[in-house]
Amino acid sequence: MTTWEYKTVPIPPHIATEVLNTWGEDGWELVCVFSPPEVGGTIAYFKRQKQG
Repeated sequence: MTTWEYKTVPIPPHIATEVLNTWGEDGWELVCVFSPPEVGGTIAYFKRQKQG
């Protein structure tokens, strides 16, 4: 059975591409981007297959 691990990461607009590329290079797949109105800002949700 495949198991996954997840990570939530704040995404500052002025460096969004760099942040997304960095996590992607580390094997994380972007699953969702959310901007909660009550908090502000943007949060990226990533997943990758859990090792061992």
